[in-house]
Amino acid sequence: MPVATLLAPFQTLRNPVFARLYAAQTISLFGDALTWVGLALLAYELGGAESAGVLAFALTLRVTAFVVLSPLAGLLADRFNRKIIMVTADAVRMMVIALLPFVTQVWQVYALMFTVNAFTAFFTPTFQATLPAVTTDEELAPALSLASATQELLGVLGPGLAGGVAVLLGARDIFFVDAVSFLLSGVLILTLPARLRAENENQDEQRITVPNLLVGTRRLWSDGPMRYALLLELGAAVSGALILVNTVGDVKGRLGLGDAAYGWVMAAFGIGATAAALLAGGLAKRVAHATFLLAGALLTTLAVLPANYARLGDYWRFGCWPGPDKTR
Repeated sequence: MPVATLLAPFQTLRNPVFARLYAAQTISLFGDALTWVGLALLAYELGGAESAGVLAFALTLRVTAFVVLSPLAGLLADRFNRKIIMVTADAVRMMVIALLPFVTQVWQVYALMFTVNAFTAFFTPTFQATLPAVTTDEELAPALSLASATQELLGVLGPGLAGGVAVLLGARDIFFVDAVSFLLSGVLILTLPARLRAENENQDEQRITVPNLLVGTRRLWSDGPMRYALLLELGAAVSGALILVNTVGDVKGRLGLGDAAYGWVMAAFGIGATAAALLAGGLAKRVAHATFLLAGALLTTLAVLPANYARLGDYWRFGCWPGPDKTR
């Protein structure tokens, strides 16, 4: 693929309004990665051996918030000022995340995480609905491509970057950096035009009713290829969730290591996922789609199976690493 084709989506950053919106989205996505790495460390601190259950329930709350509130957010984005919706979402998430370093009970974690993800469920579809309002017809397709690619990249690279931050800051202080990320996102959105609406949109086109809220879901599941893609995404999401839920207990519990070790493990996960994503981009057009997916599933299985026998702690004991983290 020519270099010019690969770089084409970045040309949309010449549009200063889209560039600021894109920067806000990128910072917000990095904040999400910080949230979950910090939450894993906090869950182990509060729940110990029960940390996997704490994280699993927190992830369930995340999914529940998105399933219940995202359809409503999509309709509201077509009827109200999108700038206000996104700034409000960032402001609330910043304040809630800033409270996480001070929690002492597991139920407080649940309440705060549901609130954070409820407002994330409003931010994400509103951002997507705003793109046509800040780009021309020629810019829209590459802008969507750039935004989607960034979301996918940070989905795999984000935990690694967040792991690096965790190495430096530890379990609780990471949330202060997280809160600042949402503050920066909100400030960038404040610089956008006062009212963000596409010219062809009609505020009264749809009423907020249950059938209208469910119309998008029905369309997704009624389309065969879309169902296939959604189920594949579900499988990948479950694998990623298992890594998040189990790794912190394995590193800090079974191996008896500290926060820095967990940070390094998550950084390794991010580096590996990014390298695989780059390799996949080059192989996807040369290998049959089904074969490619089966190979990926097989490699994932082979990588996960010996996880319970990994002895990362031996590296610490034999002096190959700089020494155990003192924060545990």
